[in-house]
Amino acid sequence: MPLPHDSSASDSAPNSPLKQAVFLHTGWRSAGTWVWSRLRELERAAGFYEPLSNVLADLKPADVPASRPSLTSGHPPLAAPYFDEYRPFLREEARGVAGYDRRFSIDRFTREPDATFSSLQAYLRALSEPTIEQGRVPVFKFCRTGGRLPWLKRAFGQALHVGVLRNPASQFASGWLLRQQWSNAFFVAAPFRVLGLNQMDPLVREAIGVCGVRLPPLPSMADDAYAVACEQFARTVDSDNAYRAFIVLWILCALRMGEGVDLLIDMDRLGESRDYATGLRAAFDAQCDLSPDFTSARDLVVETRRSAARMTGIDGGALRAVHSAALKFLKAQAGIDAAFTEVVRQKMVLANELTETWR
Repeated sequence: MPLPHDSSASDSAPNSPLKQAVFLHTGWRSAGTWVWSRLRELERAAGFYEPLSNVLADLKPADVPASRPSLTSGHPPLAAPYFDEYRPFLREEARGVAGYDRRFSIDRFTREPDATFSSLQAYLRALSEPTIEQGRVPVFKFCRTGGRLPWLKRAFGQALHVGVLRNPASQFASGWLLRQQWSNAFFVAAPFRVLGLNQMDPLVREAIGVCGVRLPPLPSMADDAYAVACEQFARTVDSDNAYRAFIVLWILCALRMGEGVDLLIDMDRLGESRDYATGLRAAFDAQCDLSPDFTSARDLVVETRRSAARMTGIDGGALRAVHSAALKFLKAQAGIDAAFTEVVRQKMVLANELTETWR
């Protein structure tokens, strides 16, 4: 496997202009916040955390100082609160970041942009442009753009689009243990919410069928109400179904990454190889003149192995078939190069090894 996966040869040409922004396309519990934190600490970077999170709809200036990592988040210590960069876009007498719409918080997987995309594009430009005018590079850390990645790449061609990919077993375990130990079902509920609200899309419906996911019923209700229903569903859902839903969302987002991120960060390799970390730093430096230090990355694969005994109530041996089905689904899609498919295959092999001891 090459060091950073770079599918945009023109961007790396010697005389090409530098990218003006960084879009980090990550998943929940993928260690994307850690990657973002390494960029955010740079003097020339302005780190916008989760620009599509529904939390921003109600955010007030007085709320910003308290937006820090919790004891159970697993996030790195931050020099400034999560939402510090949004202060200029907040008003004292009103709630919400200017231009934000709650509809932005649900990812979409259609080929063409939906009706909200023009507003989403305007919102992100409103955050970007003042930052760029100040000579800084906006760094957006997303958990809700896996499906919309191609839309955003076309609309923001002057941004460096970076995919953060972690093996699915480690990523799922991180969220599952939060539910198991701390009754935090958000990360188990999230795939059900996203898939349920996109289940009429043919691609999503195909992936759901291939992996055998059972979704909560979708009666006539608003998105927010369905999100609440998914949260309740996730508190008692059986582990096999929870994993299947997670894998479907993971492979759909991987598919979109494979269709054309500029740079791929393999979180499993990053914790194992200082050379790989150095190569990523050079790739960022060459493309956007930011030089993040990734050499302090933890070995997340080792951590997953250590936590295996805590993964109770889930038959890891039965998950091999789910990994195989998801990989077969990816291989059947057009437009994915062989190198990226091989990265995903290796992720599934690793997931088979990690889940084998789950009981």
